[in-house]
Amino acid sequence: MQTKEYSINLAGKEIIARFTDLADQANGSVILESENTVVMATAVISKSGGNNPGFFNLTVEYMEKFYAAGLILGSQYNHREARPSDKAVLGSRVIDRTLRPLFEKHIKNAVQVIITVLAVGKADPVVLAINASSIALATSDIPWAGPVGAVHVSKTEKSAELLVNNYLQKTKGADPYSLDMTICGKEGTINMIETMSFEDSEETIGEAFELAVSEISKLEKWQKEIISDLGKEKLSFPKPQLPEGIADLYNEMVDSKLNEKVFDNPKKGANGIHDLENIWRDKISEMFPGEDEKEKNHASIDHFFQRIDERVHTEAIVNKRRGDGRALDEVRKIYAKAGGVSPVLHGSGIFYRGETHVLSVLTLGGPKDTLVVEGMEVRDEKSFMHHYNFPPYSAGETGRVGGFNRRELGHGMLAEKALYPVIPSKEIFPYTIRLVSESLASNGSTSQASISASSVALMDGGVPISRPVAGLAMGAMLSADGKDFVVVTDPQAAEDHFGDMDFKVAGTRVGVTAIQLDIKVGGMPVAVLKEGLVGAKKARLHLIDVIEEEISTPRTEVAASAPRIVSYKIKEDQIGMVIGKGGETIQGLQEETGAEISIEDDGVVTATGRDGAAEMAIEKIKALTKEWTIGERAEAVITKIMDFGAFAKLPNGHEGLIHVSEIAGFRIENVSEYLAEGQTVPVVVKKLERGKIGLSLKDAQPDFVKQKEAK
Repeated sequence: MQTKEYSINLAGKEIIARFTDLADQANGSVILESENTVVMATAVISKSGGNNPGFFNLTVEYMEKFYAAGLILGSQYNHREARPSDKAVLGSRVIDRTLRPLFEKHIKNAVQVIITVLAVGKADPVVLAINASSIALATSDIPWAGPVGAVHVSKTEKSAELLVNNYLQKTKGADPYSLDMTICGKEGTINMIETMSFEDSEETIGEAFELAVSEISKLEKWQKEIISDLGKEKLSFPKPQLPEGIADLYNEMVDSKLNEKVFDNPKKGANGIHDLENIWRDKISEMFPGEDEKEKNHASIDHFFQRIDERVHTEAIVNKRRGDGRALDEVRKIYAKAGGVSPVLHGSGIFYRGETHVLSVLTLGGPKDTLVVEGMEVRDEKSFMHHYNFPPYSAGETGRVGGFNRRELGHGMLAEKALYPVIPSKEIFPYTIRLVSESLASNGSTSQASISASSVALMDGGVPISRPVAGLAMGAMLSADGKDFVVVTDPQAAEDHFGDMDFKVAGTRVGVTAIQLDIKVGGMPVAVLKEGLVGAKKARLHLIDVIEEEISTPRTEVAASAPRIVSYKIKEDQIGMVIGKGGETIQGLQEETGAEISIEDDGVVTATGRDGAAEMAIEKIKALTKEWTIGERAEAVITKIMDFGAFAKLPNGHEGLIHVSEIAGFRIENVSEYLAEGQTVPVVVKKLERGKIGLSLKDAQPDFVKQKEAK
């Protein structure tokens, strides 16, 4: 096997790139290692192109392998990898969002990048995978405008210092992140961000951007050295020539009508562009209908999008004009509604931002409703989750319904990250919390509307969140030379489609909780992102004002339809007694009360149920674990007669012995003459020795056994 290695030290950690002939059928491949984490990235381009104009066919697959963790995972009946985990899907999306802007859109040949995690050590495999993907593409013969670098920037709860590539394994007792940020970029700019933050300020986030850019430049320089040594000559895919007369036809049919249809018609706005697009497509299909003319067809349609893109940019940058007539920093009309859907629901929130409408629904469950997560890196339970659905009707379309796709999973997780910092701890609120956001109408950033709707639903359901979270997207238009730009608040439709930046920022009044950046250009200057943070904060505070006008604080009680959870702490040495042999005691309690009962290792007992079931279960557990004191009085039921006395069951189920000498103030020869099984008698706790209870009947009621009955 042929091997060549290159290495770099970044933030005190060595990264090694190995080039071998292991995957020599791929156009490009590399194995990247750091802190015993090893990933292999391959890049392949198809031999022929597709037929879809305006679409670049890129697929990215981040592949987790159980063997990478040294574990045999999966179900009892299947110990091989099945559907990708949520983390794998999100990893694929992060890599895709980093690579995609750097491909020429006119290339119709499909490109596939596959990253296989071979071993999991201390380094973040996703960050390593982004860098490996960059190296594999950049050294291949596939046309691509890389390289890019990726770093992880973080803070922890115990330290405010910004650290690079300080990847924390999610182990019990570990210092958790207060800022968890993956940033990618090139040439001093940023082209992908994925962040969760515990209400950090915009200033701190800006510092993290600058630190990341500084470290990424080192990775970029290193990769360029590798490319100069090993890089292959790039394949050539010339742009299709624009047919003669098409530019003039566009001016006549489209450009002359843009003011009337779009920029001077705020009510029509972006829909006017769609109308012109349909007219243009029909005309081009009429002019170039044949299979042998598909390149002319594609080039003509691409020309439409290119010219519209130029016009949208010019109007925003030069004339400060948007297609819907809003000011650059103006948010669309906001509406929020708490509850009102049905009393069956545990909580609900409706949120409108212009033509984007989202319904979020809250469901509360007990501790046993947690989601068990088992993967290559994580084996954990989740008690808070957010899921997002985007049915085709929300975009006015028909399509497949059911299952899940990467976009829905990614949007759902972004909202989950944004909300997580305000979710109460299990000690304060022991429920399992599930939110589902339904996108009912879409025109710009339904993921951010889901965050706002979910905040309303949480407060409507009585979940004691620390404060509401709201989010929205910020867009940007850059001039061709990159010298001029404008940032636009709450982009929709054409701005969303033709804009250069989709910068989603969520947070509270205090600070930022989540960020996601996607761009359509090679990189976004930090100055643009900082201005976007400022605009996002201003808009976010406006959204929170509207939310708080509807519901300012969480309701004081959970909904009547929600289960009740009651907790009680017992001693750790009492856990076995409550569970019982083979679980028979706790199972009996659940059957008797109808409550769901769980016990933690520290002795915290949690009962979940409706209609008083939880309260009843806890009362029975309190009785079961009651610790008696000498001199305490009770009513006991005789359970067994013996020669030396009688056994009696106390109200909490504990059994004690009434010795024959403790039945009466005189000598008794035959216990059964005075006591009978099933009889209720008063007793006093007389002795407590090694878990055994001694009871006295005569001390509780001296005349219970009459002297005359002994004669």
